Formats: sequence, C-alpha cells, structure tokens
Amino acid sequence: MTDSQNNPLPSLKIVVLSGGESAEREISLQSGEAVSHVLSSRGHQVKTVDPSLIDLDTYDWGDCDVVFIALHGTYGEDGTIQTTLDRLGIPYSGCDAATSKLAFSKSASKERFIQHNVNTPSYVLIHESDNAKRIAQHARSMGYPLVVKPDAQGSSLGVSIVQTPEELPQALARCFHYDSFGILESAIKGTEWTVSVVDGQVLPLIQIQTPHDFFDYEAKYHEDSTQYLFEFDLPTNVIQSIIKTGVNACEALGTTGIVRVDLLLDRFQQPWVLEVNTIPGFTDHSLVPKAAAQAGIDFGELCERALAECLTQAAHKPHN
Repeated sequence: MTDSQNNPLPSLKIVVLSGGESAEREISLQSGEAVSHVLSSRGHQVKTVDPSLIDLDTYDWGDCDVVFIALHGTYGEDGTIQTTLDRLGIPYSGCDAATSKLAFSKSASKERFIQHNVNTPSYVLIHESDNAKRIAQHARSMGYPLVVKPDAQGSSLGVSIVQTPEELPQALARCFHYDSFGILESAIKGTEWTVSVVDGQVLPLIQIQTPHDFFDYEAKYHEDSTQYLFEFDLPTNVIQSIIKTGVNACEALGTTGIVRVDLLLDRFQQPWVLEVNTIPGFTDHSLVPKAAAQAGIDFGELCERALAECLTQAAHKPHN
C-alpha cells in the first residue's frame, strides 16, 4: 500500500488511454474523459490517446511518466495493451499482462477460482464451431434456467438468461456475435453485489438492485431505476462472507491496483463469484468511484492512487 491517500502525487505527465475498438468503446471514452478531467484539475499534464486512432508503437512516449489505462473490454482488459506498454517500458495502471488475460477469460478465471476454492457457478466452455445438438445436450444436463455468456467480453454484452431450450439458439447467436468462445453457466437466483478493492483495501460493499432480469448493459449505463445500496438487512457474518469471497477471488487471480468483483448471493446466503473486472468503469457514476466516495476517497484521489501504486512498482522493478 502506498501512502498516496495522504500525500498527493507530484505533478506528472500522464497519457490516458481510452476509446479503442472494443464493443465497450463508448463507455471507455466516458471513463477516459472523466479521468483526464480530474487528473488535469489536480495539476497533472494529461494527454488523452485513443489507440484505435494513434499507433502506440510510433507515438512519442518521451513526454510520458505513466499511462492510465481506461480501455474497457478487448485490447484494454485482455493483456494486449499491457504487453505493448511492457515492451515500450512504460509504467501503467492496473494489473500486469498475464493477470489481465487470465481475468478477462471467464473460463480461465473460473478454473483458477475452482483451484483456490472460491465459489463460482458451474460452467461448460463452448465454441461457435461446436455441434448445436452437443451444446443443447450440455445445457440439458446442466439444467434450465442457465446463463449464456461470451468467454471474453465485458459490460454484460452478449449475456442471456435462458429459461427454456427454445431460447437457447438465439442466446448462442448473441453470445457468438461477441466471441468465438462462450460459456454455459448455471443460473444462480439471488441478489447482485460488487466488491471493490484498491491496492488490497476493500471499499464499502454495494448491493445492486435493478428491475431488469440481471445487471445488464442497459441497467448499467442507461437505466435510472438501478439502485446502489450501502446498507443491508443481513447478518454481519453474511456481509463478511461476501467481502471475503470477493477478496479471495482477487487473490486467486493475483490482481493489483483497482479491481471490482461481481457476485451473486443465493437464497441460502451463499456468495458466488461471477467475474473480476481488472479495468472497472471510471466515470463518476461507476461502481468503484461510488464505493470509494462512500469510504471518503474522492474521484481524483482514487485516480491518483491507481497511478501511485504502479509508479511504486515500476520504481522497484530491476532495469535491464
């Protein structure tokens, strides 16, 4: 843990990466704009760069101390951009390339959760080239309702809750629109929760309530009726078990920096991890900034902490 929560960072030359070509481009641009604005207001020299418009290999990095990655989805969260920045020798916020790649694949991270005894819904990995009858067979043996998701995608894009076999083909088409791999996942009926972790510090827990079937793209970004609760009518031990499960999920993947864990709590008050987001939303209405504000950490401080941690790590890395 750095002492950045007490001492503001010295003035830095920061490149904020946002936009990109993923399905989450629109949200990424919003995150990048919010981060750039708040870091500029805190005395930093900030440039915003969209990797879909500018080639990072030929970009002049001479005037950059650190990169803030606000790229959501493919290329930003899957380890690709991290690999590029490692090659260029530029420090960046968030997890390293290997951890990013692991966390972005739902099947790979589930395998890691299973190895570390972190509760996660059972699943089957599928591919768009698989025989339709075989997928239907997997679904039947898993039982309905079930969830169909792209293996590597964010913001609930391409996700369907499937109640009956008749709904499966359409759900598969939606899933494979975003990724050639997908998963069938046991549907857990329960309440939705998110655990935010900043450099190992757990921020206040949030319960999400939405009139939608689940916290989908519309509920996340366009729906005023979504509610975010910080007070819960639950026993302390249940609250603690949700938090502990979220922290265990981060430890299983080896995450660093600012991460968000999405969970469900079933009717037996058992938490289940759905996924770990290594580059959560950074707009003022995103979940992690909401949790940070509840803990008395304003948005600017939160963004600076993301950078302070990676600069500390970069300072301790051996130089070739």
